[in-house]
Amino acid sequence: RLQKLKEMFISKFGSAPKFYARAPGRVNLIGEHIDYCGYAVLPMAIEQDILIAVEPVQTQVVQLANTNSSYLDFSTSVNNILINKTKPQWHNYFLCGLKGIQEHFGLNNPTGMNCLLDGTIPPSSGLSSSSALVCCAGLVTLRANGKTLSKVELAEICTKSERYIGTEGGGMDQSISFLAEEGTAKLIEFSPLRATDVRLPSGATFVIANSCVEMNKAATSHYNIRVMECRLATKLLSKLKGLEWRKMLRLHDVQTKLGVSLEEMLTIVEEVLHPEPYSTEEICKCLGISLEELRSQIFSQNMQDVSTFKLYQRAKHVYSEAARVLEFQKICSEAPANALQLLGELMKQSHISCREMYECSCPELDRLVDICLQFGAIGSRLTGAGWGGCTVSMVPTDKLNTFLKNVKKAYYQTDGQRLAVENNSLFATKPGRGALFFVEA
Repeated sequence: RLQKLKEMFISKFGSAPKFYARAPGRVNLIGEHIDYCGYAVLPMAIEQDILIAVEPVQTQVVQLANTNSSYLDFSTSVNNILINKTKPQWHNYFLCGLKGIQEHFGLNNPTGMNCLLDGTIPPSSGLSSSSALVCCAGLVTLRANGKTLSKVELAEICTKSERYIGTEGGGMDQSISFLAEEGTAKLIEFSPLRATDVRLPSGATFVIANSCVEMNKAATSHYNIRVMECRLATKLLSKLKGLEWRKMLRLHDVQTKLGVSLEEMLTIVEEVLHPEPYSTEEICKCLGISLEELRSQIFSQNMQDVSTFKLYQRAKHVYSEAARVLEFQKICSEAPANALQLLGELMKQSHISCREMYECSCPELDRLVDICLQFGAIGSRLTGAGWGGCTVSMVPTDKLNTFLKNVKKAYYQTDGQRLAVENNSLFATKPGRGALFFVEA
């Protein structure tokens, strides 16, 4: 693959690349939509990645090309980075990483670059292709400008810089992309960012299946509405429990301030929030603020038209999912005889909560989860933001081949469109290593 990339680079730019950078995609085993609420998640890096061949140049221009001809070439001056939020095109994700590093170091005259990108992560599939591109671009810019940072610093910069595209992400994708290690999943905690090894039990393999429904986080408001609902739930829970609600930003802050367990937080949600959607008027009344203040102080730019919010359901999902993550880690470290069954049960509960409480599934994902469970998966759930993208299933290793054959037949071979992409849509994976750069010897 490297040789091929090098040859394409030479034919494109007329000289050889000086170095390469790689950043992996990820699959989240459990802990969906809780990183931006302050809670730990449990992902692993996958073998699929973004690979960029790079040649620093004397001109202050970045030229970007892609081995996939459906992604058009792009070039811009490094001193004038403009990121278009209205159209999340591939080069804008590269520019996020570039801009993040430039701003961190205050680079006035950053190095220009020729870059050729090759990606093996299916796009808009919930396997974090966009964050891998942001991370890879950050790494490339760092190296081209002769700077160094720790992996943790890089992860934090890339998390912030991906927000230039308008996605209010929480940091899981960028953290696992840099902090991953081969052979182990990671429990990733935030504020401060740290990663702990989680040894997955033997006897089972994780299988990713793409629903073939594309979902682009930056192009839809679903994702940012959920972030906002969690922020509003934080404010209301704080206010109703007598805390300084204006200072509270994430559901994790409420738990910390009250000094209670996740189970107790679930009881508090039952007691103080109602299952019916909240209107903007009711939220203003609860918080004792005007509509104007709600819109200017709490709502983000793209939320101004939303008028009802499901706060009870979102908070229930977040607190229960946060508890499932800790339980998953505990089972992996204690490794009881029935570990696989217990983990499978947590994955199933996670999917039900995503479907019913967070409403981030879709009919195709639900069908795919059902098919996977029907053909022998011990646990199966959507992974990534949802509304399309992939499922992850835990399958007994000795039943893997039969499982793959049956799922192909039941989901992919019944539909012409899915049949065309089935080879890249269903695959077993194991924990891969994190981002790195390398030069030719």
